[in-house]
Amino acid sequence: MVYDKDTVYIIGDAQASVNNPITQQYNAFFIGLVVDTTSHKIIDAGCSSTIPLTSDFVRSIFIGHNMLLLEAVAEEIRRRYHGSSQKALIVAYKDAQKKYRLALNGREELGFQASGTV
Repeated sequence: MVYDKDTVYIIGDAQASVNNPITQQYNAFFIGLVVDTTSHKIIDAGCSSTIPLTSDFVRSIFIGHNMLLLEAVAEEIRRRYHGSSQKALIVAYKDAQKKYRLALNGREELGFQASGTV
């Protein structure tokens, strides 16, 4: 997939529980998000997982959400994702939000326009 020039790629990471297979394989839990900086919409997503279905399901949770809104995404994770990485997924999203805000500020400093409020 080719992404528009107004998109950024953000990684959020968190620690999952020690007995989590994801922790055993990757030593951490992380999500990757492609975000359109003009609308703040998440247009693609993936995560560290031991089976592809997990990454596909997590992707379905994130796509279409506004990157600047935490609670709507966190609530959907709590409602739909019942894996052992549920808390790590929310923490990784919070980490990605912080990095996204920094990326927006950096783009503005370089003269790129971003719509919306940060």
